[in-house]
Amino acid sequence: MSATPPARLLAAAAVDLFYRQGATATTVREITQACGLTAGALYNHFSSKEELLYTVVRDMHLALEREVGRAQSAASGPVAELVAIVRVYVDQHARHRKSSRVANQEYTLLTPERRAEIVGIRRRLRDRLTGVLVAGREAGDFDLGGGDQGAATVVATAVLDMCVHVSAWFHEGGALSTAELQDRYVLLALRMAGAARAG
Repeated sequence: MSATPPARLLAAAAVDLFYRQGATATTVREITQACGLTAGALYNHFSSKEELLYTVVRDMHLALEREVGRAQSAASGPVAELVAIVRVYVDQHARHRKSSRVANQEYTLLTPERRAEIVGIRRRLRDRLTGVLVAGREAGDFDLGGGDQGAATVVATAVLDMCVHVSAWFHEGGALSTAELQDRYVLLALRMAGAARAG
């Protein structure tokens, strides 16, 4: 994404509008009006509304992947890695609810090539957690209800889907803080992975 302020303003306005009414129902004029720019200003930074959507969706996914990688690298052993990944997922989807919701719902509207790129990032994230679960099963840390790769993939998918949907309902200042929500989700994920310490 361009580093110029207008591009950031356009992206922020687009996220808000896409979150509230969906990308399909949002016009370029609405996006530019929301940040006080002329109707043609968007095309100085993006070739189309679809490219703006792609940029927002891609950036959110890549940021999540970077944070997951950092957290996993700092953890020691499969249990700690699972905990680290879940904490990052919950934190990112709680603190960045709008962009997370847009990224996880609207990516299906992208062109086939761009959609395939996003699906690739999502699969890498899932496969990263699957690898952690497999390593944990082999170390005796996890009981996944099956000994094949498929069992680990099912658990990884369920854990990540659970975390992603935080963006649909969580609001800071409610009954739970983000930190408390992370603790609850870590416990749920450990139980789903069949970790002995989850009991």
